[in-house]
Amino acid sequence: MSNRKRVWFEEAGRSLDPGLVEQLRLKRKEDPYETSNERLPVIVYYSKDSDDTKKKDLLTACQADNNSKLDKDIGRRTARGNLTPQMIKQIKDHEAVDRIFYDRTVTALLDVASKQIGSVELQESAGLTGKDVTIAVIDTGIHPHSDLTKPNNRIIAFKDFINNQEEPYDDNGHGTHCAGDAAGNGQQSDGLYVGPAPEASIIGVKVLDKNGSGRLSTIIEGIEWCISNKDEYNIRVISLSLGAQAFESFRDDPLSVAVEEAWHEGIVVCAAAGNSGPEQTTISTPAINPFIITVGSTMDQNTEARSDDQIAEYSSRGPTVDSFVKPDIYAPGTDIISLLAPGSALEQELPEQVIDENYLQLSGTSMATPICAGVIAQMLEANPNLSPNDIKSILKSSSEPMLNDIWGYIEANGAVEMAKKYTVYQKAAR
Repeated sequence: MSNRKRVWFEEAGRSLDPGLVEQLRLKRKEDPYETSNERLPVIVYYSKDSDDTKKKDLLTACQADNNSKLDKDIGRRTARGNLTPQMIKQIKDHEAVDRIFYDRTVTALLDVASKQIGSVELQESAGLTGKDVTIAVIDTGIHPHSDLTKPNNRIIAFKDFINNQEEPYDDNGHGTHCAGDAAGNGQQSDGLYVGPAPEASIIGVKVLDKNGSGRLSTIIEGIEWCISNKDEYNIRVISLSLGAQAFESFRDDPLSVAVEEAWHEGIVVCAAAGNSGPEQTTISTPAINPFIITVGSTMDQNTEARSDDQIAEYSSRGPTVDSFVKPDIYAPGTDIISLLAPGSALEQELPEQVIDENYLQLSGTSMATPICAGVIAQMLEANPNLSPNDIKSILKSSSEPMLNDIWGYIEANGAVEMAKKYTVYQKAAR
């Protein structure tokens, strides 16, 4: 039995999340006496009974150390800042503090795809194109590509949490590709590379930098912005093609908590399962949340037939850290051709993937997620009164269980037909 004395952060219990404990352990190895003023990026959850007086006292305590700073509320119960290990030790038991998290890094994780899942058929036969539905793409930004701006500009808003610019742009290119996966209209390809919802409105929320990475707190800010502005812009769907390794329960994970809040506010949230397959228990956050729609990726073999499709090897598998079955749905995500952001990091890094100067071919659950979001826009156009829970239930019930997994492959025709039938039950419930 070891007689080693445990250090303070090992005895902190729930007040410090495992990711922060690990960072403090690494810092202690570098500086055993904790004399360094080096700071750690953190997110502080306020306790439920904390009032303005308690919060002010906490902020005053942090400001007493010139090397520490807790300076910005990013949600209804959360704040972010940069604190030294000594300051973390000092405030961890403060009455205004429920828990302190390490503000870790989050990263960004269509030729036959839309035809294959039935979306093009719906566009042609039923005229369902996602019109009057707004999809918020929380990612690296959005380039005003012709497939989104002609004949009408469908980028109705842009919010930049990285560089605070006002005009739409995308210095990485990932977000632009995702926007096209959901709502590109094929303007530059004679309709070849069209997304499921080519008349949906798009909002670009830039939370990831040129390298495709950002902090948890910035992602949470983006989600909170969508909640605050959902009525003004009719935001019905959030597409999150990003993630970070999940360390703990969905109940405690900050990003999981944020997306669940959006869900309960009436916004359908789609999140990428992650690209760490085929190993099990590799679902990333926020996709671990049991409420939202977690999207896995298939390989479509570049054919319109569905019979030869397979789950992509890279697509993350469940169960989650809470032992929930995930993903909830699968969509095409391999070799997807979508919009190119000129001059972006991806264009420079992947010149061989550029198609016809205006498009880019990428693979990942990042691509499957906005394709799913586009189908949801078609469903909401067919029946605007669907709740997020309705959407999820319909998607899972109408999917085709052909991929040797618990849940099946997204099928737009069946989903829309079931969405229309829901109007009968909605009228009966009034």
